[in-house]
Amino acid sequence: MSDSQHGMSRRRILGTFAGVAGAAAVGAAGIGSPAAAGNGLLVPKPKRGIILYSVRDRISAAPDTSGVPYGFERVLGRLAEIGYREIEFAGYTQNTGILGRQITPEEIRKVLDDNGLKANGSHASIPSTVTPDTIAAFERTLDTAEILGMRHIGTGSDPTNSNYKADWDLAADRWNFFGEMAAARDLKLYTHNHDAAYNFLLDSGPLDGLGRPTRSSGVRKLEYFFGVTDPKYVWFEMDIYWAHVAQHRFHTYTDADGQVQTNVFDPLATVAARTKRFPLFHAKDGRYNPALTNGYEMTPLGDGDIDYGNFFANMGAKGYHNPMWEQDTAPGGTADPGRSLRFAEQSYLHMSSLRG
Repeated sequence: MSDSQHGMSRRRILGTFAGVAGAAAVGAAGIGSPAAAGNGLLVPKPKRGIILYSVRDRISAAPDTSGVPYGFERVLGRLAEIGYREIEFAGYTQNTGILGRQITPEEIRKVLDDNGLKANGSHASIPSTVTPDTIAAFERTLDTAEILGMRHIGTGSDPTNSNYKADWDLAADRWNFFGEMAAARDLKLYTHNHDAAYNFLLDSGPLDGLGRPTRSSGVRKLEYFFGVTDPKYVWFEMDIYWAHVAQHRFHTYTDADGQVQTNVFDPLATVAARTKRFPLFHAKDGRYNPALTNGYEMTPLGDGDIDYGNFFANMGAKGYHNPMWEQDTAPGGTADPGRSLRFAEQSYLHMSSLRG
């Protein structure tokens, strides 16, 4: 059996584990089956994107003679050749040896324009407090986003690392505030989340020594955040890989009466129920390995067991979303400096082949 056949077999097996609840929930929501979604491309060419964190080794590389592109001008040119059209940033700096100084946002914008690329987001810094200084700092973040022509501005971390409802309420107030600032500039403020955000909120049961609840009503932290943030101002970028890690890790909670309850997380149903609050995705793949704490090992898109065809066909609002390929482990280091760009090409080919 070939590697590709083996991967598909695993996907079918995992579909039984991970997709049954989602299929029922999505069907009930009226989103429909893959057949009902039509036979068109699931990710139209203008929507095929990449976050530059995947090729961060080549963005930050010093000039060299390896023949592998380095810096914004060369790397973005190569990504455009591969076929990518949308770019999500993970910082705006490159090696100063390229220009003898740091590149400017205006110069990055020219590189984008010259290659037919669109900036569609950035994992920037969202202030953790609301003060005159942090408001001014966020205005500067928005200035850069406008120079680059972005439609979204976000962060790579959760609104809070806390498990407690009170802290998520405070985070919601802060995100609503900065989200309104972004909206005034015609930008959507989004939060990108890993598995911890889909763990259960501690919001009930006996209190601990600090007066905090020790048990859960069964609502997940980010699900609670959906409800307490203003949908006009706060948006979301699901990392589909980490959402599947959450499905593997966080499927039981202790209720207010001390009883263990089971609730398996369904990434697809979570999106389908509020599909337009997810303008962006990280399309990151992984092989299922239940022996690992996270349950998955990262791979190039198409080499893993996450069923992206089913996900994109059934999440609703076809043509609205912007998937950004990401693989944290793509860089190959000095032993293989071209690996991240090879993986970028391999992943693009898989993304472009997905059909309903």
